[in-house]
Amino acid sequence: MHVLAMILAILFFIVGLAGSLLPVIPGAVLIWIGMLVYGLLTNFATLGLAFFIGQALAVALVYTLDYLSGAYGARRYGGSRYAVYGSIIGTVVGLILMGPAGIIFGPFAGSIIGELLNQKPLDMALKAGVGTLLGLLSGTIIKLVIQIMMIIWFFWALYH
Repeated sequence: MHVLAMILAILFFIVGLAGSLLPVIPGAVLIWIGMLVYGLLTNFATLGLAFFIGQALAVALVYTLDYLSGAYGARRYGGSRYAVYGSIIGTVVGLILMGPAGIIFGPFAGSIIGELLNQKPLDMALKAGVGTLLGLLSGTIIKLVIQIMMIIWFFWALYH
């Protein structure tokens, strides 16, 4: 049963890590679920409540930082809340219209459109768009690092 539990956990981890790059996949949640599946299949022999609470806090941190990073980038580069809202709408629309490429172009275009609707000059709107992209990129890197740390913690808890 341990081998099956480990295989399933690793599959959840792989899909979860893909979620770092594809926002339609709830990456951190899937990683946590992989750990929970492992725990359930092994009767929680090696993973305790404190481990799962700590991992749940890591999941919450991932989503908090993910949300804040794009907004921070837009604001850092002079964008208003219109840029932030535009980037959120742009992400959804971009994914629908462009698939995975929409992850990059959607927020960028959305923040620019948001700023233009806010009657900002094109150069300021473009600056907010670039800020949004930089924020999303840094958020993706941070999200990936936290998710890798979650997985390392899992294996450390099992084999330490």
